[in-house]
Amino acid sequence: MHSIRTEAVIPASPDRVYSVLADFARYPEWNPLNLEARGEARLGVRVAMVFRDLPGKPGAVIRQTVRIVAAEPGRELAWAGHVPLIFKGRHGFLLAPEGAGTRVVHTEVLSGLLPSTWSAARVARDFTPAYEAVNTALAARVASLD
Repeated sequence: MHSIRTEAVIPASPDRVYSVLADFARYPEWNPLNLEARGEARLGVRVAMVFRDLPGKPGAVIRQTVRIVAAEPGRELAWAGHVPLIFKGRHGFLLAPEGAGTRVVHTEVLSGLLPSTWSAARVARDFTPAYEAVNTALAARVASLD
């Protein structure tokens, strides 16, 4: 099992940050990892996603339907997807007020046969920068809405 964890502080309220994260229809406009999402950010809902295949060939994408496993406005948004035995992942954003802004803890827990073949160094090299890029893009998107 591998865990990815990145953090950022965004100068906006948790509700404002959540509203950008929950607006799946606009992901193609700003999100460099989750390129497309169709569905609602509501607990239990299935959402069709297209995301970059980080350990795959450059430009490769994965299409998967995930289930929303946390949807608390201003606090948490998370989804989980799996391919039996091969892959299981839980991708999420925890939001907490910090000063005049929001601390975003962006995580994913990966397990299954495929992730078990990856080293911690490979996960750090192939995944962590992409998650940090999402944090940067999220901050820019939130700022652009002012």
